[in-house]
Amino acid sequence: MATLFKRSNKPNLRQLKKYKKIVEEINRLEENYQSMSDEELKNMTVSFREQLADGKKIEKIIPDAFAVVREASKRVLNMRHFDVQLLGGLVLAEGNIAEMPTGEGKTLVASLPSYTRALEGKGVHVITVNDYLAQRDFDQIGQIHRFLGLTVGLNLPLMDTDEKQTAYKADITYGVGTEFGFDYLRDNMAGTNEDKVQRPYHYAIIDEVDSVLIDEAKTPLIVAGKAKASAELHQISALLAARFKEGVDYDFDAETKATSLTDKGIEKVEKAFGVDNLYELEHQTLYHYVIMAVRAHVMFQRDVDYIVKDNKIMLVDMFTGRTMEGRTLSDGLHQAIEAKEKVEITDENKAQAQITIQNYFRMYPILSGMTGTAKTQEKEFMEVYGMEVIQVPTNNPRARVDMPDRVFETADQKYKEVARQVSERHKTGQPVLVGTTSILQSEMVADYLAAENLEFQLLNAKSVEQEVHLISQAGQLNHITVATNMAGRGTDIVLGEGVASIGGLHVIGTEKHESRRIDNQLRGRSGRQGDPGSTEFIISLEDDMFKRFAKEETEKFMKKMATDKNGEITNKDVHELTDRTQRIVEGSHFSMREYNLKLDDVINEQRKIVYGLRNRVLNGNENTHLLKDMVADAADFIISESLPEDEDYTAAHLRDLEHSLQQLLGPEVALSVKLDKRKKVDAAVKPVLDSVNELIEAYADNERVMATIPFVMKSYIDQMWVKHLESMSHLKEGIGLRSYQQEDPMRIYQREGLELFAGNFQNLRYSIASELLGFLHMLENEEKEAIE
Repeated sequence: MATLFKRSNKPNLRQLKKYKKIVEEINRLEENYQSMSDEELKNMTVSFREQLADGKKIEKIIPDAFAVVREASKRVLNMRHFDVQLLGGLVLAEGNIAEMPTGEGKTLVASLPSYTRALEGKGVHVITVNDYLAQRDFDQIGQIHRFLGLTVGLNLPLMDTDEKQTAYKADITYGVGTEFGFDYLRDNMAGTNEDKVQRPYHYAIIDEVDSVLIDEAKTPLIVAGKAKASAELHQISALLAARFKEGVDYDFDAETKATSLTDKGIEKVEKAFGVDNLYELEHQTLYHYVIMAVRAHVMFQRDVDYIVKDNKIMLVDMFTGRTMEGRTLSDGLHQAIEAKEKVEITDENKAQAQITIQNYFRMYPILSGMTGTAKTQEKEFMEVYGMEVIQVPTNNPRARVDMPDRVFETADQKYKEVARQVSERHKTGQPVLVGTTSILQSEMVADYLAAENLEFQLLNAKSVEQEVHLISQAGQLNHITVATNMAGRGTDIVLGEGVASIGGLHVIGTEKHESRRIDNQLRGRSGRQGDPGSTEFIISLEDDMFKRFAKEETEKFMKKMATDKNGEITNKDVHELTDRTQRIVEGSHFSMREYNLKLDDVINEQRKIVYGLRNRVLNGNENTHLLKDMVADAADFIISESLPEDEDYTAAHLRDLEHSLQQLLGPEVALSVKLDKRKKVDAAVKPVLDSVNELIEAYADNERVMATIPFVMKSYIDQMWVKHLESMSHLKEGIGLRSYQQEDPMRIYQREGLELFAGNFQNLRYSIASELLGFLHMLENEEKEAIE
């Protein structure tokens, strides 16, 4: 990772001291830029670019560049960067994470490094968590950059190729992270270079970096296409899975949702399908169908997770209870549910390209981010992305009071206390924000508040624009807002008139989240910019976190538990149970992300090779050379595979070899039975290879050939990659089976994944060489016939 300053392992304060010196320099320059006319200020962009072109290092122009942006912001938006915002900008410019609490103006912070890095002319990507925020920042912060002569682009889903190309050509491009990732995958499926939209990566700033790089990193980005499913295999697997018993034929872990077959279950599968060993690579597809059938039976419940309507499976959103129109599960799981319910089996969603969030963002030479909550995940940010978390001081001291957690025995007691608390504070006019972990839970809270005859705003699966508006109003006098912890993230809650004097915004969390970061985000809704405010968590032992991750510990704790008349637990060590459970969950999620990343790292190396080859084909200036290499490689592979290494060749060996080479190179191949050494075989084949190379050269400028070569190469590469991704997916499912072999499943995956790739890549080169040589021989014959 490139850095502007020398990295140091010294504490946060030492690093901030270094930045503060640069801030002093920026402040000294303020008067100078204040005295400039608009035209002179704009011309500084030209001057900076010239200095960089002459070899000046970017860190040398940072103080001036930051001072210019601050002055432009004052003139365009009437907003002047505070010193702490300059500090945050310096953290980002170095390729690190600036942890800045809510309300510290992170959006304005990003204007500084995005301008500075854009001067290098290689493009800057500013990533937000949703399209609404991308549009907002493009409109607002974009004004500063446009004033200073930079171009600003907006990358949104469903834009056409021309619009996306314009957005990416801009000096600074705003958009949602997943859309940038999908564009990368689509570019590597493009028919020509002209159809691509992105240029090489340079620098990215990620707003709400923990949400993008950690929370969203659980799910890989997948571009899918339709593929025919084997209805019969799904139906047989469904019948088999219906007879299986948990703990006998399969194991199911409710915590991780992991499903695996037992030895007894494997025996039943082998017997049912008449195979000797389900572990063999050739039976991976069979294993895939069976495990999907088992998952369909144990993980998905009719009328809870899905409904059957008009002979179709309709998925249900667990948070809203609504059916999700047009949504299907991938990798054959949807078809397994269809087989279970005996409805018509539809086509599968087959991955055509995929990448994890981690591996996508690691392609940026310099990556930076901002959030109010990153310190708890500092280790992961450093290990995975090479970014340090620097805590930037607040502009005004924090006045918010964070009260200790209150834990109740039952959920009913908890919600009654939440409603009582809201009612008490509402009597004084104090605004209250109640945070929940799901929309389902929000509706439950709403029922308890309604029972108290309280009026409130419920944020429930509405549009992002409405969500942002309602969240921004949560600090007004007498307001009660119920929302999920993540609703309207990135939106400031400004206190209404008179609210500060009655304690500011009070935030109540109704359940601990599976990450302390998200609890801290909820707390951070209150007490922005030194405002007064207070927060508390009112939770219960019936909450999902305790049930899923600490069932036994909770049952043990309840035996010695003491409560008051309202059901509130009075044991002091209840807080230890809460903290320990939350740390267990965080560790579990981290391990899962780490494991998935290691799996994708194997594919990532293969992806680089395949995409690298594909790009060489699209560039088109070495396709003749590529074809010659593929022919020579295919011939070499045929010889190696046909002739035994440790014994003498027989006439039969040479006959088979001759036949195989003729299929590839043509009838000219003739091998004498006297070829008793590999060197002699290579020497006999060389003249034929030479004549094939001459044939390729002879048609190198033929228009028909020039169009056909890239088309054939590209088609075979794409087919091979889709097939390989499917094979790797099946391999991944099967490796857990073999952990009893006393070998690390990851090592098995790496080794067998490499074997799979080597075989598929070899077949790819042979197929391309064979197809194109056949085409060239046909052209040659056509020309001969025309002459005769």
